[in-house]
Amino acid sequence: MQDSENILELHNIVKIFRRGIIWGPKIVAVNNISFKMSKEPEILTIAGESGCGKTTLAKIILHIMEPTSGRILLNGQDMTKVKGKNRYKLIRLIQPVFQNPYETFNPLKKIDTYLYDTAKLVKEKYGEKSLEKIIDEGLNSVGLSWQEVKDKYPHEFSGGQLQRISLARSLILNPLLLVADEPISMLDVSLRVSILNLFKELKNNKRVSIIYITHDLSTAYYVSDKIAIMFRGSFVELGNVEDVLNYPLHPYTSLLRKSILKPVVNKKDEINEEINIKSTVDEFTEFIEKGCKFSLRCPNVMEICKKQDPPVFFINNREVKCWLYGK
Repeated sequence: MQDSENILELHNIVKIFRRGIIWGPKIVAVNNISFKMSKEPEILTIAGESGCGKTTLAKIILHIMEPTSGRILLNGQDMTKVKGKNRYKLIRLIQPVFQNPYETFNPLKKIDTYLYDTAKLVKEKYGEKSLEKIIDEGLNSVGLSWQEVKDKYPHEFSGGQLQRISLARSLILNPLLLVADEPISMLDVSLRVSILNLFKELKNNKRVSIIYITHDLSTAYYVSDKIAIMFRGSFVELGNVEDVLNYPLHPYTSLLRKSILKPVVNKKDEINEEINIKSTVDEFTEFIEKGCKFSLRCPNVMEICKKQDPPVFFINNREVKCWLYGK
């Protein structure tokens, strides 16, 4: 298998849906997104309000959904060109962590059956190790053990434990990247920090990179190395998490920051969770396709914003999609 300095590369990814069968207006759910993640482990957060395209982008990265256009390179290989068994082996390098741990497992099926089935897929890589040993190592990496899980059903575990088991199941496959879509939103507040700390441990000890998808800037600040702020299908700002959230460049990032319960100052702050910003239907559709979609509620809107969608500008190791930085 070809090797690469990057785990993941997205080049000009676009995903378009239509409201209606033929003549309905088109909705650009993902709009020309490009970014790279290197082999050096990192946690990248994709943050934004509900409906901005975060989950659609996650499904494209996980190959659950095909993009309308663009290229996805995984470990240096173009996923649009890799077929058959090679594609299957490549896809295993990226594993999902879903939002609701209770929907991950069938309530009538024992947890260990899922773990056995997963371990069988990679048994050849582990040599003489038994399936139980492979599973136990995966569980140990998330603070659990085989004895705690064996012969038990999902209802015998808390939500936090189920999310850890889901993580262990993914780690058995030795992925390079986890895509976690709102992984703590269904958990009690007391359990959320433990999952975020586990992400940090996996990055530092297992050298696994993570794409963390959330609407919550406080948890993003706590756990991330980098952050991409997403608005109506586009990344409007991308950079180091402390720079982006402490000194936002894009007006939308500033608006998001003001919408959390308390201002983010440092990583010891209490983790908050509400972002509630009013959006308009017109931002989704072709109504303002030629201009910046944030222009309808931007406090710094200019005439060019209404006529032309801004390109990406590079400011001090940051990417920002805003005409304020056109000069």
